[in-house]
Amino acid sequence: MAQLYFKYGTMNSGKSFEIIKVAHNYEEQGKPVLIFTPAIDTRNGSDQVGSRAGFTRPAIAVDDNTNLYDSVKTQLAESGRFFCVLVDEAQWLKKHHIVELTRVVDELNVPVMAFGLKNDFQNELFEGSYNLLIYADKIEEIKTICWYCDRKATMVIRFKDDIPVNEGEQIQVGGSEDYKPVCRRCYNEAFKNK
Repeated sequence: MAQLYFKYGTMNSGKSFEIIKVAHNYEEQGKPVLIFTPAIDTRNGSDQVGSRAGFTRPAIAVDDNTNLYDSVKTQLAESGRFFCVLVDEAQWLKKHHIVELTRVVDELNVPVMAFGLKNDFQNELFEGSYNLLIYADKIEEIKTICWYCDRKATMVIRFKDDIPVNEGEQIQVGGSEDYKPVCRRCYNEAFKNK
């Protein structure tokens, strides 16, 4: 029975690397997968999933108007069976995307693994994450450690000119130069005197 999985973690927890690994494992057994990534993430090109370890995979770019259910159904009709749908940076999806992914699972019987951040740099849920927490059949944390200590990282700090900031637009695509994974204590310490 297919299920919708939400695998979340902070920055640098290896989410994109995990997608590439899962895709490789399926395909090594002759089981094709379908990979989606938000079009706004152009760090590796708008049609690529890329990890900080340097691995990349082709993906189908998703914008606000993409219907994921229709996309998967079309791909199935053209290519035959897919054994899994993988979604990178799922926090940037809209509610309708998450509902469409539930239809992929429930109506097309294709498992979906969505990977992304749970909370933003202000500790608010992203729209995609919020809806995945509601609709996912299984939720799993991908863990990493705090940039500054040895505790588990559960938050991220955004930096501007090497200074922690907690104001600004929710979505700002960036990497290790812009964000650091941190524990709650180190997050609070960073903004103690602000």
